[in-house]
Amino acid sequence: MSHTIADKEKLLVRVRKIKGQLGAIEKALEGEKECFKVLQQISATRGAMNALMNQVIEGHIKEHLGNHVSPAQRDEEIIKLITLLKTYVK
Repeated sequence: MSHTIADKEKLLVRVRKIKGQLGAIEKALEGEKECFKVLQQISATRGAMNALMNQVIEGHIKEHLGNHVSPAQRDEEIIKLITLLKTYVK
């Protein structure tokens, strides 16, 4: 079973919180809040996205790079993960 399926509820809770944070950013902009408040909301949302990414990456590493994976599969997964991380940290 995929780790995203096993952790589905925890991941969905994180996503719903992020949606709420994005809504708060939208509301702050619509309400013409001061830029510092908007920046705080953006920062909090970014932190939440990073936490979500970290949780999924951790599960991915455990599931796809563990000892139960063949060396060929591991090499393929490593290349895919490196490619993903390069786009993520841009």
